[in-house]
Formats: sequence, structure tokens, C-alpha cells
Amino acid sequence: MRRSLLAAFTLLALGGVVAAQSDQIATRRNIMKGVGAATRTGTQMAKGDIPFDLGKAQEVLKTYATAADDFHNHFPENSKTGGDTTAAPAIWENQAEFRARFDNWAKDIRQASDQTKDLESFRASFGNVSRACAGCHQAFRVKT
Repeated sequence: MRRSLLAAFTLLALGGVVAAQSDQIATRRNIMKGVGAATRTGTQMAKGDIPFDLGKAQEVLKTYATAADDFHNHFPENSKTGGDTTAAPAIWENQAEFRARFDNWAKDIRQASDQTKDLESFRASFGNVSRACAGCHQAFRVKT
């Protein structure tokens, strides 16, 4: 009876770890989907494919700011693998640099938000903050 209870508790605990791992990976994916959608909108406005809208521009930057403030919190040790994650081992090997990139990105986004008043100022600031994405992906994302 004791072994059965121990086995049951062990399975429950392992199930909780797997669920927590999957939740973190799913959260990361959802945040990045939001960033991707914001990037598409920002790129379309910057290129003139859709009309510039200051409210939409600020919404793009707000999506970026939310990601910059929260994204790096979703990389606990138990989420290195599984869930088809594309997170590179470098994230856990160099947490300080990983977090610093988001801190720096957040500063750039705040500055971009303050400076964005029209299409030209949005183009300049959006280009700056969106370039940070590529650098982070090269260093901290596994190519699939």
C-alpha cells in the first residue's frame, strides 16, 4: 500500500513538472506570436503597405514593451527541452546576457514610444527596436 501511494505521488509530481514545463514553453510561444503579429503590423506601416496610425504604432511598441519586461521570466531550468522549444542552451549558460538584452530592449522601446509622433519618427524608432529581435534570435534561438 505504501509503495502504491509513493508511486502515485511520484507520478503526480512528475506530471506537475511536465505541465509546468509545457506551460512555460507555451507562454513563450504565445508572447512571441504576439511580437510577430506586432512586427508584421509595424513593418506594414513603416513600408506604407497600410496607412500609418499612431494608435496602432503605439500598440506595436506596447506589445514589444510587454515582451521585453516579461519574456525572460519564462525560462526556468526545467524548460530547457520539450514542447518543441527553440530556446538555445545559451539562454541558461549566460542568463546575465540574456536578461541584459531584454533590459536594453525595454529602454529602447520606451525611447521609441516617447519619440513616435508620426510616420517618419515611427520608421526610425521601429527599425531600431525590431533589429534587436534578429540579434537575440541569432544568439539565443536554435535554428529549425
